[in-house]
This record gives sequence, structure tokens and C-alpha cells, in this order.
Amino acid sequence: MASAVSPMLVRLAEEKATGVLLRDHGALYLVDGEVVHAESPAAPGLDVLLTASGRLPREGWEEAVAEAGVRREVGRHLVASGRLGCGELEICHLGALFDAAYFALTPCSGPTRFRYGVGHWIGRVCPVPTPVVEREAMRRRALLDAIWPHPGLDAAPVIPRDAGPGRGPTRRQAALLALADGVRTPADIARALGRPAFNTLVEVRRLAAAGLVEASAGAAALPPGRPALPAWIPEVSGNPDIALLRRLRDALEATL
Repeated sequence: MASAVSPMLVRLAEEKATGVLLRDHGALYLVDGEVVHAESPAAPGLDVLLTASGRLPREGWEEAVAEAGVRREVGRHLVASGRLGCGELEICHLGALFDAAYFALTPCSGPTRFRYGVGHWIGRVCPVPTPVVEREAMRRRALLDAIWPHPGLDAAPVIPRDAGPGRGPTRRQAALLALADGVRTPADIARALGRPAFNTLVEVRRLAAAGLVEASAGAAALPPGRPALPAWIPEVSGNPDIALLRRLRDALEATL
């Protein structure tokens, strides 16, 4: 299997290593060679996804971190305190993990480092085998390229373009375009909306392909948008794909 990252991650998985893998665009936390958490500056964290949706008040999140962060049991505390159900936490955490892992596993030019023994304060919620994380990252990359094969837009501030007759955005896209002010990048927009960053990238590339959004002045030049998208490209909702995440969780539990 072609690895989505450097051979270091493959070796760490084979060693069943525990610690944090640091890369240009994020970090992967491993326990016994499995991925238990991921973070990236390009992706909203689990706290943003939970609090922005109104599922968890900000003070509830902060209380959990203050109470259980040192013990690396924030996830367990959220369930034990009744703020989240166990299955609900697992699904939300998987969504945040895969979202951040996509960015953390993008090709990088800087050094890749691993710090043994380092854990994350969220704790062990739902470990994911490393090959599963890699395959999902590559699947997402292929999906984005199929929509609009110009990744330079992903990190550029974006602005709307004149829709023209019969080419208006959907309601979900309109909410995104309202924040496309030439200053915010897709990651900034995702954080402001409380949506997963990858889902936001899908919408941004769809809009670019339809000629409804472009990089602001000063950003790298991009080709003009094409008028329509192939019908087979699936829509991506603003929330994590619950059915997919449940299937992943069930498959992971079956391997335990």
C-alpha cells in the first residue's frame, strides 16, 4: 500500500509506539501504534465542533478540561458527567480525528519528528488503526482533486464571484460565501461556522469549479471555474457523516 505520509508512521505503527508524531500541518497521537487523536491548525478542534453546534456549552467543555485534563481523561469525564453519551462522544471524536488527520497527513517538506510517551489530554476515546487513517486521508485527497484539482485554493483567502443567471449557491454554500471576505481562508470559515474543515474545502472547491468563488487579490492565481460538476460527485454535509462514522466505529470494535 502506498503510504500517505513518510515511512516513519508505518514504522511507528509496526513498533506499536506511543507518543506524538509532529508534521508540518498537524500532529497524530499514537497509543500502541494506533491513532487516538489528531490536531491541525487547519481543522477546528473537537471543542469547536461541539460548542459551535450548541451540543455542549463552552463552560461545560472548559470544566471538563480543567477537571480531567491533567489525567488525560477529558473524554471519559464528559461521559461520566452526563454531558455526552458514550456513542455520541465516539462519533464526534472520530469526525474531528479524521478531519485533522487529513491535513496532518498532507505531503510536507519539513522534518517529521516523533516524541515518545507524549499523550493528549482528551484521552483514549476510540483508537483507529493507522492504515485506516491513511486510506481515509488518501480518499479525501482524491475526492477533492476530482472536484477541483487546484489545492492552492485550500489555504488562500477567498472571495465570491458574480453568480450569473441560474448559477446561484445552495443555502449551505450561501452561509460560506457570506464569510468569504478576502481575508478568511477556508480554515477560518470552517472555524467560524463550526463545521469540519474538510467538508468546508469540499464546498469551496465546488464553488470554485462552478465559478462562484476565487482566491482574493494577492493569492496564487487559479484557473477560471468550470460551469458544472459531474453528477457522481457526492454532496458532503456540514456535520460529520454519521452513518459512515458509525460503520467505522462498529468495524473497529469488531477487531478488538
